[in-house]
Amino acid sequence: MTPQVLNVGFIPLVDAAPLVVAQEMGFAAEEGITLDLQRAPSWSSLRDMLVFGRVEAAHMLSPVPVASALGLGGTGAALSAVSVLSVNGNVIGVSNALAERLRAVGHDFAFDDARAAGEALIRAKPQDRPLRLGVPFPFSMHAELLYYWLSALGLPAPQGVSIHTVPPPLMADAMAAGELDAFCVGEPWGSITVENGAGELLLPGRAIWQMAPEKVLAMRTDWAEREGALVGRLVRACWRAGRWLAEPGARDLAAELLSRPEYLNLPVEVLERSLSGRMVINGRGDTRAVPGFVGFHRGCASFPWRSQAEWIAHQLAARTGLDRDAAARAGAQAFRSDLHRAALSGTEADLPGASSKIEGAVTGETSIASAAGHLSLIPDSFFDSRVFEPSSQE
Repeated sequence: MTPQVLNVGFIPLVDAAPLVVAQEMGFAAEEGITLDLQRAPSWSSLRDMLVFGRVEAAHMLSPVPVASALGLGGTGAALSAVSVLSVNGNVIGVSNALAERLRAVGHDFAFDDARAAGEALIRAKPQDRPLRLGVPFPFSMHAELLYYWLSALGLPAPQGVSIHTVPPPLMADAMAAGELDAFCVGEPWGSITVENGAGELLLPGRAIWQMAPEKVLAMRTDWAEREGALVGRLVRACWRAGRWLAEPGARDLAAELLSRPEYLNLPVEVLERSLSGRMVINGRGDTRAVPGFVGFHRGCASFPWRSQAEWIAHQLAARTGLDRDAAARAGAQAFRSDLHRAALSGTEADLPGASSKIEGAVTGETSIASAAGHLSLIPDSFFDSRVFEPSSQE
């Protein structure tokens, strides 16, 4: 039987790994599909490729389907997240000039304390103008983490900062050109900034939220509901790829696959840093270890929790003036735990019994109710110890 070809868009980031691995390691072929992986130059172009049907699915920023459910962003089509492709994987970087000011106010770049880093950043920021922050897209976990972090520490965001939208591969160039004071971007583009001598790394995104859903497998809702069999094949291929990526010996080969010209076209050693969590944070070669820097499987990483979508919707509503309760209800529906369950039904995947949970409440590995009884959640705390209770915990 000839495999069914699925066109799938992606941005050249380490967290596109489940799609690359699904195709290159044969998980897609096992499901009778071939992934035609199409690299996009920016998140806006990738969103448009999906909306206008140039691709059937896409590696997408987790807030984009939620924003579409809230009528934000002008997508013109409802989008659904049928799986989470990755959690965490972002870094916050600062310009060389701001790094020196941070040292002048006593910051030690420990790389694990979001409160200390944020308070130092607020003390060290320019006093005569807003802090210029780069994010890859207005509706992104990068933006939500920055807004949550800085607002909690007393610098209202986005009101008190100047937000610049920069595609991930251009973030290092924007920093080198002096257009940004700081950024939040997915790897490897923070590391490329360090490699190019244009800045330093201040903090991993997971220091703000330990289990932030970063990228999702997104589809047009009408296509996903019409093509259930194909959705199932793609979800299963990505789930198996994520499980493979979680194996201790997978990192080196995964970095080699991602380094290929058609994918990220970057040195293997730079990509391996992100997959291992051994980050080089400045041009002097100082390193920091970040366990769980990016995740693809452990702790139910691939499950599209409706409570995570509801948290995103709540944040978006607070910033845009929408009714928060109505937005939370609408946004929760963008994470299709129902389609995810249907896709993995009858497989070896063990799925949680509920589709929502209290976000930020898990401080240690915790067993949860599941079909086979073998699932555990891992810490998902916010840096300020707040929790988010969804409207429904079904």
